[in-house]
Order: sequence, then C-alpha cells, then structure tokens
Amino acid sequence: MSLVDVKVPDIGGFDDVPVIEILVKVGDSVKAEESLITLESDKATMEVPAPQNGVVKEILVKVGDKISEGTLIVRLEAEKGEAAATSSTSSASSVASPQPQQAPTPANTSADNKLATSHAAKAPSAAVVSGGGVPRADATRRTEVLVLGAGPGGYSAAFRAADLGKKVTLIERYKTLGGVCLNVGCIPSKALLHAAKVITEAEEMAHFGVKLGKPEVEVASLLNWKNSVIGKLTKGLTGLAKQRKVDVVHGKAEFVDDHHIRVNGDDGQSELVFFEHAIIAAGSQSTKIPGFPYDDERLVDSTGALELRSIPKRLLVIGGGIIGLEMACVYDALGSKVTVVELGPQLIPGVDADIVKPLHKRIEKRYEAIYLNTKVAKLEATPQGLKATFEGANEKVAPQPDVYDRVLLAVGRRPNGKLIGAEKAGVNVDDRGFISVDNQQRTNIPHIFAIGDIAGDPMLAHKAVHEAKVAAEVIAGHAVAFEAKTIPSVAYTDPEIAWMGLTEIQAKAKGIAYEKASFPWAASGRSLAMGREEGITKVLLDPATRRILGASFVGPNAGELVAEAVLALEMGADMHDIGLSVHPHPTLSETLAMAAEMAEGTITDLFVPKKK
Repeated sequence: MSLVDVKVPDIGGFDDVPVIEILVKVGDSVKAEESLITLESDKATMEVPAPQNGVVKEILVKVGDKISEGTLIVRLEAEKGEAAATSSTSSASSVASPQPQQAPTPANTSADNKLATSHAAKAPSAAVVSGGGVPRADATRRTEVLVLGAGPGGYSAAFRAADLGKKVTLIERYKTLGGVCLNVGCIPSKALLHAAKVITEAEEMAHFGVKLGKPEVEVASLLNWKNSVIGKLTKGLTGLAKQRKVDVVHGKAEFVDDHHIRVNGDDGQSELVFFEHAIIAAGSQSTKIPGFPYDDERLVDSTGALELRSIPKRLLVIGGGIIGLEMACVYDALGSKVTVVELGPQLIPGVDADIVKPLHKRIEKRYEAIYLNTKVAKLEATPQGLKATFEGANEKVAPQPDVYDRVLLAVGRRPNGKLIGAEKAGVNVDDRGFISVDNQQRTNIPHIFAIGDIAGDPMLAHKAVHEAKVAAEVIAGHAVAFEAKTIPSVAYTDPEIAWMGLTEIQAKAKGIAYEKASFPWAASGRSLAMGREEGITKVLLDPATRRILGASFVGPNAGELVAEAVLALEMGADMHDIGLSVHPHPTLSETLAMAAEMAEGTITDLFVPKKK
C-alpha cells in the first residue's frame, strides 16, 4: 500500500488558520485537485486540494483545528498504477485561489440595477507568474501594500490602507500627486468653467437691465489662478501622505512578476519594489485617431486645451461628449468661435434626447456650428491652420472642408492596462486595456487588485475613490464589496447635465418596464429668478413598486441636484417618499420632489389632467 501524506501548502504566510469544513471522509475516492478541507483566514477562505488520485485512509484534523503551512492533514492511498510520493505538499499553484469572504449584502442591493458596476462580474483565471512571495535579493524596497498610480483612486487606496495599519508605497509617474483628475482634468477644467460661467452670466445680465460691459480676459492671470488651485490641492495631498507615513516613489513602473515591480525614475535610477499586495490604479489616456498630425502643436487633447496657450479665433472640437463640450464652453466664453463635430446623432451619446435638447438649443445659438452624424476624415497642417475634411454618416451631405486655428481632439479615453507589464504578474488584460475584477476589486491574481478607469467603465473619479476604499479594506481583512446601485455622471456644461440610475435609452434597450414624470423648470420660481427656465428634472419609476429607477437633470447646478436622487435609489425610495420629503423653497432641489409629485398626481404647482 502506497500512502501519500498531504500537508498544508504555502497559504500566503498565514499561521494558525482554522479549519472550517472537512469535505471528505475516510474511504472516499478523490481525484487530483479535488478539495479536501476548507480553511478560513481573516482575509479569505481557501480549499486545499488532493495532489493526486487516491482513497482517503486517514483524516488528521477536525473542524476548529488551527493549522499552518506543513501541517499534515490527510493520508491518501495512491491509486494502483500511479506513483506516490512519500510526502506531498500541494504546490502554491495547485491550491484553489483564495475566495473573498462573502460580504454582507446591503439591504438596498437589488438584482435589477447592474447599470454601473465593474468591468466584469467575475475575474477569469490565469496561470500565475510567481515571484514566490519572497523578496528578491535585489529588491531595494519592501512594502505590504503597493499602489500604482496616485490619482483620486490611487491616493485614496493608499491613505485608507495606511489608516488601517498597513505599510504602504505609492508609485506615481509624475512629479505631483493627484493624477489626471487633479492636475490636467477635473479640477483645472472646473476652475476654467467657473470663469466661463461668470463671463456668460455677466453677458446675460444685460437682458435684465444690468450692463457690465465686455470683460477683459488676461489669459496669463487666469492661467495662474487655475494653477494655484491645482497647487493647493497637490500640496495638500503631499502633506496627507507624509502624515500617514506613506512612502511616495516617483517614476514609471512595470511589473516584474506577481510580487515585484520595477520603478524607473526620470533621473535614470531604477529600483525594485517587493509587495505583498498591489492595487493597480494606473488610469487612462486620451484616445487618438490614426493619421492626424500629432506633431503640430495646434492639435491638442484636453490636457493641451487646459494649458491656455492662447485663445484661438476658430476652434474645432472633435467629439461631442462631456470633455469636448466642457472645453467648448470655456473657449466660447473666452471669445473663440467654436465648431463641434460628433459622429453620432446627438451630443453626449447615451443621455436621453429630451435632457440633451436644452443644452443643444442654447449652444447652437452661441457656437459657429454643430455637426452631427459627421466625422473628420482628414486633418492636414497648413500655414493658415489645420484643415479639416468632413464625411457625413448615413448618406448625409458633409460640410465643406474648413481651416481652424486650433483643433481639440476629445473622442474618449482608453485604459493603461497594457502599459504596466501586468502580464508579467499574470494579471489578465483585455484587448482594450481593461483589467477584469470581481466585486472586491480583485484581479485573477488574488493579492493584486485594480480600481478606477483601468477596472472598467464608467471612467469617473468618484467611482475610483469608492473602489479604492473597498480594495484597501479587503486587503486589511474586512468583509466588504463594491455594490453601488448607481454611479452618477455630470457634464459641467452650460446648462449642466446630470443623471443616475436607469435612462430611457437603457430601459428600452433592455426591455425594462418604466413610467416617467418630468417637471419643467419653467414652473420653478428659483429658475425663473435666475433667468434660466430651460431646465428639466425627470424621474423614471417602477410601475409596480413606484420606486425610483433613474433620474436626469438639465439646468444650472444639475450636478449638485443628482446626489439626492442617488441616495433615493440606494435607499429604495418610492415617489411617495420623495414627494413627502420637505424641500426648501424656492430652490432647484425641490424640482425633484415636484417631479415625484407629477408621477403621483399630487402636484399643485402645475395642472396635470387626470388620466382617463
């Protein structure tokens, strides 16, 4: 009789891990890789498999026993004709991947809202390129948690992990923390959009008898103010990192294996960092259209547009999404003649047409042109400017070629998954550069996590921050998961557009039954007092339960209004709840309550004929 001693393999350095389940009994025949027992650490559960085919002859542990690497757990009798080792310890690669502890399901989680989740619900498996979990001799730095990327997601993950007692190393390619959002994205664009709003409001006050005169824009001073906002925030992040004793390393990083990453600094120096856990927060970059003259400084992306090198007389914006339209608002206010070209049939694709319409009507009066169902087929550099050649979609007659002083390319962003050597760590990256994760932000490599843009749409900073905290807390042993019912979106245009939950476009595409109710801001005392009556607040609701399914807003400060709708959806509020919540008057916030009253037929601010 050939006996095989099955011992506990490497289980990630844990000691005294309790046995929570015995999956076999004496006399059972088992196949290779069939699970024998289940262990539970403070971070995960894992199963120890049989190393080969055989019959269970002896079980040497019981439920509640605490065991460590090398503990003898089972003796097998090898099947006839199969070689048996005198002692067998399952290799780390043969142990079933640790399964995250099942997080408690929040009471407000429902199966009908999968509108904004991570890129994949379940991470696929892959062979691990193992660094063995042991620091290499040439590793110059060792850390418990390594965070790659210091944008809103990255620094939030680093700070939360540090607050939970972990030794953290934060790697950032650029000289300042904050990533694209803080340095060349969300924050500087909002600073310039505020300036644009002041300019346009000053112009429009003339209609009310208050004439302020044409503003004089000192571009250098405006740029300095924008940069001062960025400086205050980046300085604050540096201070927070020091207070939390987070090691910050600047340089371009690539994985070497599943426990090491190499950082190459701008000074030519290189260092190898060993990590126990990693959180990938490497973000995204602007998408490019092949064949465009990218060596011409007159062709810019959103980063270049925010530099405010000068105010062009004529600006072409390629892409009618959020980024393109926000920058169009800025340059229009600063004096540029703006043309927007969008490949699709409407601006801000994916948002309901009735919500986009007020924005379209307003800007088409201000802009030189808006071309829908149109693409830029060619862009040529000439001494006079950049010459754009257009093509129409669906047999649409295209505009004639035209020359612009500057062209802003804003056709989306692509994740940086293929730029960090993730495959060397065994991390699965799809063709587009996304890294699949589960609802605890784990990749297919259990000790490596991914968050933010690189972990899937929507590419939004507030999504990244919440994912970051989940990843850090899972690493620290907390039973948590990212299960947001919705992630709100905002276009900081003028008027603003904001939405959350289900849109009519999504409902129709998925065959989801819904009712809708809209409240026109023309009946809002607050919006009339502002001289901005074009706004709309719209709610979608479940016909059976009357619960809110989604909400959309268009009008000034729409981005501030959407948060209440998010809370209503997360809490499972119905139209009755929202309508009975007392809102201050006169405010724009009460338009949500009035939309709910429209749905319930209880509104008094408008007369709505009863349905027959």
